[in-house]
Amino acid sequence: QVQLVESGGGLVQAGGSLRLSCAAAGLTFSSYSMAWFRRAPGKDLEFVTGIRAIRWGSGTSDADFVKGRFTISRDNAENRVYLQMNSLKPEDTAVYYCAARGGTLATATSEYAYWGQGAQVTVSS
Repeated sequence: QVQLVESGGGLVQAGGSLRLSCAAAGLTFSSYSMAWFRRAPGKDLEFVTGIRAIRWGSGTSDADFVKGRFTISRDNAENRVYLQMNSLKPEDTAVYYCAARGGTLATATSEYAYWGQGAQVTVSS
């Protein structure tokens, strides 16, 4: 059974930083592209950033609204993916989800087979 478990969320002031972690189990982690999505209050789930599986080159792709602020990384030995969030803004307040896809990166939620339960990130002004 595949499990993705996020951790590291919390409350932070604008301009601050947080690091989310997603621990994966039950899959060959290095073979999966991993992504972070978020759902802000009253909005749809949206792609934040992702990192490709080894076979697809391990490159990353970011949504425009996080370029230069958020960084995704992965540790294939530890079966973890991380999201380092810097210069946080109140509009970054959302529940953040990690997701796994057995192919290259995609931005559509329907392309991801496995999802974590989410981690709340709240940025105060």
